[in-house]
Amino acid sequence: MSDKFKIYHNPRCRKSRETLEILKSNKIDPEIILYLKTPPNPQELKLLLAKLDMKPIDIIRKEEREYKEKYKGMDFNEDEWLKVLHDNPKLIQRPIVVKGSKAVMGRPPENVNDLL
Repeated sequence: MSDKFKIYHNPRCRKSRETLEILKSNKIDPEIILYLKTPPNPQELKLLLAKLDMKPIDIIRKEEREYKEKYKGMDFNEDEWLKVLHDNPKLIQRPIVVKGSKAVMGRPPENVNDLL
């Protein structure tokens, strides 16, 4: 069951919708996590980052006004960034697709093909 696909999805995001469509066109019905409504907690984010082989700063949407106004130039440690991302899920880059012990960022959406 650990090989079930999950997508951290924002239905308002075109890249997120395109990534979900690639999964569905490959007959994959992923678990859809609406991360803006149910943000991953810091521990879940840490596991997600390990699967992505990334650091918190790598998945931050640096073009968001909230980031520019509150966090740009801040020197937080990893745990502090995890808390910022949990408290401000809008700052999490999307979509993120997980399969088992691997994950990819759906930017571009074709990245999901690496998990298929």
